[in-house]
Amino acid sequence: MAYVVRITPRARRDLANLFKEIHAGESETAWTWYQGLKDAALTLERLPGRSAATPENARLRHLLYGRKPHSYRIIYRVLEKEKQVNVLHIRHGARQRFKSPGIE
Repeated sequence: MAYVVRITPRARRDLANLFKEIHAGESETAWTWYQGLKDAALTLERLPGRSAATPENARLRHLLYGRKPHSYRIIYRVLEKEKQVNVLHIRHGARQRFKSPGIE
């Protein structure tokens, strides 16, 4: 059974900021990469448990997208009872660890 993928307001802001940073509206290559990132998040509807737990919080998972030095972490939580995946944050893979209480 498929899970419902919910993109939280914070993750939506992350996506909007990333869209601006990479100039996705001005470059076909950047647009394609950006769409791929969004599509990767939506693949969590199937097998959301396939990704590793985050080092910051064992209850959260992260799906990696892209290649170094342009890899991004899609940080999410799986709610098994509700059959829902909440995408909480999208951040560059090289950034320092986040404070998990601020993301939940």
